[in-house]
Amino acid sequence: MKAVLKYSQKLTIKNRFVVHLTIHEISDLKKYPDGIKYGLVCADTKTGRKVLLDNHHPKGPHIHLEDLELPYEFIDEDTLIDDFKKLVLEHMEIKI
Repeated sequence: MKAVLKYSQKLTIKNRFVVHLTIHEISDLKKYPDGIKYGLVCADTKTGRKVLLDNHHPKGPHIHLEDLELPYEFIDEDTLIDDFKKLVLEHMEIKI
């Protein structure tokens, strides 16, 4: 499985929140039917709280909010990033 980096962004907000977004193009369509593997993370370095959106095999697309794990319906990469930003704003009260 060869992965090609399509998108990457790293930033720190208010010297407290670490944000890292990666999207890779993947050729293994059995494990990644959408042809991409992604991990979008926002972590609060003071409290340890996290918002995470990823799609690792075998779970597929899902959201982590603290200890809660929820299914996620992947539509496209732009919607993925927009949905992540909305989750971060809602649960961490910061704007990316």
